[in-house]
Amino acid sequence: MTATQAEEPATQHSHWNLRPGAVRVLVISTVGFTLMFAVWLMFGVLGIPIRKEFGLTDVQLSWITAVAILNGAIWRLPAGIIADRRGGRLVMTVMLAATAIPAYLVSTADNYVQLLIYAFLVGLAGNAFSVGIAWVSAWWPREHQGFALGVFGAGNVGASVTKFIGPALIVAVPAAGIMSITPGGWRFVPFLYMILLLIMAAVTWFVAPSHDIVPGQGRSLGSMLAPLKQMRVWRFSLYYVVVFGAYVALAAWLPKYYVDVYDQSLSHAALLTALFIFPASLLRPVGGWISDRVGARRVMYATFGIMLVASGILMMPYGYIVIERNDGTTNEILPWSVGVVVFTLLVFIIGCAMGIGKAAVYKHIPEYFPHDVGAVGGLVGSIGALGGFFLPPLFAYATAWTGAPQATFGVLFLVTLWAALWMHWTVVKVLHQASPDLTNKFEHDHSQPAEEKTGVNA
Repeated sequence: MTATQAEEPATQHSHWNLRPGAVRVLVISTVGFTLMFAVWLMFGVLGIPIRKEFGLTDVQLSWITAVAILNGAIWRLPAGIIADRRGGRLVMTVMLAATAIPAYLVSTADNYVQLLIYAFLVGLAGNAFSVGIAWVSAWWPREHQGFALGVFGAGNVGASVTKFIGPALIVAVPAAGIMSITPGGWRFVPFLYMILLLIMAAVTWFVAPSHDIVPGQGRSLGSMLAPLKQMRVWRFSLYYVVVFGAYVALAAWLPKYYVDVYDQSLSHAALLTALFIFPASLLRPVGGWISDRVGARRVMYATFGIMLVASGILMMPYGYIVIERNDGTTNEILPWSVGVVVFTLLVFIIGCAMGIGKAAVYKHIPEYFPHDVGAVGGLVGSIGALGGFFLPPLFAYATAWTGAPQATFGVLFLVTLWAALWMHWTVVKVLHQASPDLTNKFEHDHSQPAEEKTGVNA
């Protein structure tokens, strides 16, 4: 009997009341997802030396990141459904092994077109999220799903893995590689990920519980897709664009922002970006814990409010007001700029809000759709990740159109405002439909959000 096997039955009799194997599923899925997320977003750091080697423009570089994000979004719905029907252990293993192939191909690319194709293929890694969500939800009880899904979602911290090891490996590994066996420079990073993906695939298959829980087994595809007709699923998806899609986009975009706007070195830019990634990932369990106790809707209000304030400050263009006097003299007043320290602090705050908000969005799904977490979670994750696909080009075009890099945060502000207004309009609508008296109760009742109490589908 292994140490893990000895501990888990005892866990079942604790106040958590977990199934034997639930902890192993959570740990393995989280580690696997962390690695896949690192692979998915590796171009955030690798893009800088790639841009230099191939002589790319910022828009061309943004599309390399965007196509990887696109492929990490479009298969999330079917991946979640398959995980519900076949089991998360099998699907996660296959996905880890399959991603190793394009990871290797990235290390062999020698022109821009090849990079685009291989970046798209390696983006398959991003679909591991909906697989893990379905797998963890099947093994963990409803009352602790917010926390468990938050722990799993903290695998988003994988976005910082390349930012920590990438610059050091690029410098340490000579261009000719190690003993002419491996590629060198930036190409060594995807080669290393190929090896790690194969190892993790073996760990997932041989260490995870062999008798998986398959909640969607025997169900028709039509019944699993039926909840997607509900408007709240699409509203949750927009929330996830704000807290996850924008997170993905900024994780890939910020290193270049620090290099171009604040003249930071690549290694410093990567470390400063990690200060955004860590809270946006590691606070996810905290967000799940808070959502379990005070309700996900209140958490979303706080998330959107904080993001609107911080992005509203960051989107203001740098400059000053010029006053011309009658005598021909001029005065410059109210100068405005944000230094690198204040910028990093505000981005850190946005990261904290996103980390907590991501868990709150996914707390909704097993509450409303306990038997369709794979399908609903897959669609929400897919649309959220598609936000990560569209936003980097929008950042690039907005910067080009305005001539101000701060337009990046203007885009973030507008998307967040859209989601916040839709959420508030829905809450107000539900309150009035249910009973005018609920309006006052909503402000004082700390149990569940109004929509959850009334059961109105909005």
